[in-house]
Amino acid sequence: MTSEEAPGPRDIAVVAFAQTAHRRTTAESSEVEMLMPVLHEVLAQTGLKTSDIGFTCSGSSDYLAGRAFSFTLALDGVGAWPPISESHVEMDGAWALYEAWTKLLTGDADTALVYAYGKCSPGSVRDVLTRQLDPYYLAPLWPDAIALAALQAQALMDAGHTDEPALAAVGARSRTAATANPHAQLKGDVPQGDYVVRPLRTGDCPPVGDGAAAVILAAGERARRLCPRPAWIRGIDHRIEAHALGVRDLTDSPSARLAADNAGAFGRPVDTAELHAPFTAQEVILRRALRLDDSVCVNPSGGALAANPVMAAGLIRIGEAAARIHRGASDRALAHATSGPCLQHNLVAVLEGEPR
Repeated sequence: MTSEEAPGPRDIAVVAFAQTAHRRTTAESSEVEMLMPVLHEVLAQTGLKTSDIGFTCSGSSDYLAGRAFSFTLALDGVGAWPPISESHVEMDGAWALYEAWTKLLTGDADTALVYAYGKCSPGSVRDVLTRQLDPYYLAPLWPDAIALAALQAQALMDAGHTDEPALAAVGARSRTAATANPHAQLKGDVPQGDYVVRPLRTGDCPPVGDGAAAVILAAGERARRLCPRPAWIRGIDHRIEAHALGVRDLTDSPSARLAADNAGAFGRPVDTAELHAPFTAQEVILRRALRLDDSVCVNPSGGALAANPVMAAGLIRIGEAAARIHRGASDRALAHATSGPCLQHNLVAVLEGEPR
């Protein structure tokens, strides 16, 4: 614990956020080359140098890169000499942020750099994601990510919770909102297209693309010195559901609801929600689970339907929510990230700005 703060729970905030312009392919650059401008930008927003960062944590997947310990190469972009306090999670960067948050809670550091990246263009990400499945019964059948999402969407329709026109409206709204987002990969009038796997059409599915993002966390008065209006993390929690899809109700997300409850999302209304819903049907499920009515501005950035760099899209949801608080467009926001098939693992954070 630093001498400037009294003992007790620390207030921790997101004080800076940066991301790439998400593109279908970045074949001309490596992960490090894609990541470095984002790291430089997020540090420049606060005036910090790498040596000023107390803890660094990253999220990525070796499966996307196709080589073991690929995340160590990304440290060239951070600058690992002199030695730094560093960690990595084989998860979306939202879970790296959770680890950094717990690190700052202990008082071992006052600032943290969190970054995540994913290059989905080199291979078939639909097939790569099958490696998340149960290795004995489900993975050998090779059901890809879109096929599983289609099963979830059909179950939702069979239960009477949505239909194809309603799903098309979700996709259209998201990509219309993305027209104001210079980083989005898809924006504007995106045709609904043909069926990919019935009942999901092209417009119901996320784009395949490459991208990276980074945030800086800071504690207490350090956050106020680094950012005019910090986005304080008032609560954050993550929960997971059964691995076997056959024992889950695919039309609901109890883990997202529990994470939101533990994060304090239901205590007071939020005005903004950034949901990591790569498929249109998943937004319908999350809206119900998180009790989001029409008064809440959902995915003003366009969400994962506008840009979905795997392993970074969840961190981007937190960053986008924080950025709206920084510029005064939101006072209390919910940010959500997911991992695994059919919303298996869910993280929810509640962010607040100080009264204006």
